[in-house]
Amino acid sequence: MLLRILTLLLFCIPVFAKEPLIIALDADLSAVAKTGGVAIKRGALIAIDEINANGGLLGRPLELQEFDHRGNPARGIANIKRIAQLDNVLAVLGGVHTPVALQELPHIHEYGLLYLDPWAAGTPIVDNGYRPNFVFRVSVRDQEAGKVLVDGAKKKGAKRIALLLERTGWGRSNEKSMTAAAEAAGLEVATVQWFNWKQRDMEAEVRSIAESRSEAILLVGNAPEGAVAMRAILDHKDTMELPVFSHWGLAGGTFVKKLGIQALKQSRLFVLQSYSFLKPHAPDLNSNVLRAYQRLFDPKITATNIPAAVGVAHSYDLIHLLRLAVEQAGSANPAKVRAALENLPPHKGLVKNYAPAFSPQRHDALWAEDYFLSHYDSNGYLIPVGLKTE
Repeated sequence: MLLRILTLLLFCIPVFAKEPLIIALDADLSAVAKTGGVAIKRGALIAIDEINANGGLLGRPLELQEFDHRGNPARGIANIKRIAQLDNVLAVLGGVHTPVALQELPHIHEYGLLYLDPWAAGTPIVDNGYRPNFVFRVSVRDQEAGKVLVDGAKKKGAKRIALLLERTGWGRSNEKSMTAAAEAAGLEVATVQWFNWKQRDMEAEVRSIAESRSEAILLVGNAPEGAVAMRAILDHKDTMELPVFSHWGLAGGTFVKKLGIQALKQSRLFVLQSYSFLKPHAPDLNSNVLRAYQRLFDPKITATNIPAAVGVAHSYDLIHLLRLAVEQAGSANPAKVRAALENLPPHKGLVKNYAPAFSPQRHDALWAEDYFLSHYDSNGYLIPVGLKTE
């Protein structure tokens, strides 16, 4: 009887004789953006679990190895150097922070590492000037995000807008895109205010916004600074009722906990998103991924409360696009896989139908038409604007 059971298991479980192919996760897994980093990790693990259950890649299993940069560019560079010394590295899967990715770019291209970006939105991450370009992104692109956030402000009747931006490469990328989008939409940028990471007070910046007579605020920051900004906006009588259109950095950390539900209920806050399990593109695949998440990580998770849903969805799709490229190339060589990523067939993914995802001239897979705005419900969960929930 025992022999029969073991025989059945051998037929049901893939048996790999070769060393695993490594996907190196380089992200913040323990600091302020760890919610986003963990979401990216889990989306990748769901896809890897599916691939390994179907025989792996080139007869080899996939394995995710974690490198925690904690949002620090120096740590990120050190991680890339460590990853480059490993055997059998197929690709690097990035994290939330644009400033980290920008500093890593020279080293990524020096070592010829494939870099898959499931979150960091800075336009120059992909438009980086490297030829060949080893960066591919399934995520928001700041140049496109600016259009959506400006359009949201315009639809609320704003003619003068204020930009409240973190003083980093991500903030500077958004200043360019938002300013261009505002000009194209006929809106005036009345003021641009900057803040630093770990800044604990923004009263002066918000006062300047009030004095500018702006009618909406466009915010670019991560969860800790985003909570400080929203608290300052709500504390100032001349800005507390202004609509705030935020990039999605808020969703990658503990923004709701830091701001508090009561303050959140008083705000007019709209957050950029590119995926919600409440608004599926492919309902069957959406359900399968959600069930896998519940099975592997947390049985209490629902389509409403899954943390940083965009990180899960983008990462899941990127790993499967990588799978297609390896199969097409018939090789795990990064240069060959890079070329294959530029010439993929159409693919029905979780986020969208990629037709195809990339081309030799285009390494971004998502564009303005793929983004939407969400708002926080009374429980602190992001809900797509216009979606009715019970």
